[in-house]
Amino acid sequence: MGVFASTDDPVSTGHEQVVFCQDKQSGLKAIIGIYSTALGPALGGTRFYPYASEEDALADVLDLSRGMAYKNALAGLDLGGGKAVIWGDPEQIKSEALLRAYGRFVESLGGRYYTACDVGTYVADMDVVARETRYVTGRSVEHGGAGDSSILTAWGVFQGMRAAAEHLWGTPSLRGRRVGVAGLGKVGKYLTGHLLDDGAEVVATDVNPKALAWVRTNHPQVALIDDASALAAADIDVYAPCALGGALNDDTVPALRAKVVAGAANNQLAHPGIEKLLADRGILYAPDYVVNAGGVIQVADEIEGFNFERAKLRATRIYDTTREILRMADAEGVPPAVAADRLAERRMADIGRLRGIHLR
Repeated sequence: MGVFASTDDPVSTGHEQVVFCQDKQSGLKAIIGIYSTALGPALGGTRFYPYASEEDALADVLDLSRGMAYKNALAGLDLGGGKAVIWGDPEQIKSEALLRAYGRFVESLGGRYYTACDVGTYVADMDVVARETRYVTGRSVEHGGAGDSSILTAWGVFQGMRAAAEHLWGTPSLRGRRVGVAGLGKVGKYLTGHLLDDGAEVVATDVNPKALAWVRTNHPQVALIDDASALAAADIDVYAPCALGGALNDDTVPALRAKVVAGAANNQLAHPGIEKLLADRGILYAPDYVVNAGGVIQVADEIEGFNFERAKLRATRIYDTTREILRMADAEGVPPAVAADRLAERRMADIGRLRGIHLR
């Protein structure tokens, strides 16, 4: 089959398990990171991306899998946190053989990790992966799945944004606010629709000409800006990073004119300390892994037999969770990101310890 290597070194990574997978014939090179199974099997998507190096791929999977543990905890799911990356250009090397090889590696973990879609992977890909493993979500409706998880991801981000608006401006609406959406891909396009329906003015950007063409056709009232840096510095009320991570960094945060940051991208804070820089500038940050949990809520619902209305109701509760975190941050005098971490860690500890009550 290929190469399968696993490491258990929680001292250096904080993870329960990190697995390196390789199938030379198909070109598969993948890393699966399992951060925590305190609440249940680890769930997180598979990112297919042409990383510059294996070190970059490993750093991404470690960050993303940790974030999934916290996200799943705050989403109220009985699931731990994991993530996987496939190293390579999906436009060049993605194939049935590669995806099925990957599926066999997922199956070999015996249910410790459930995979799903992420950047570079789609519902159709999960259907292929599922031909080799039971432990896959985000499948097509035709195969008993939930379909496109970006639908409820966008809905959840919108709910988190509404909670931030209420906290700052006293009303849970974006009507009359100018929102900058950075990234018009699978999630950003749905979020744009929700914002326009709510009466917001939307400005946006994307590096993909196809995404820009889609917006020009479907939402001609959206103003387009040249790039993400220009958008971050634009005269906007809310900044919504919806592409890759690290959008909030030492360059973008000082330039931000928005009073709220709430977006779909994972790992928006480029490094520790950015959350304090945001707070010092008076910018209200709705933690990414809180507001973008709608997608994982949707795919997790497949495990018990998918029901869209039930999943949407759970995703709508992101509004309540975001409100609680923002209130907690004010009460404890800490940035919202710190308050969110504390709340997630509390749940993982409180529920995870129950594993010590042994069953027959």
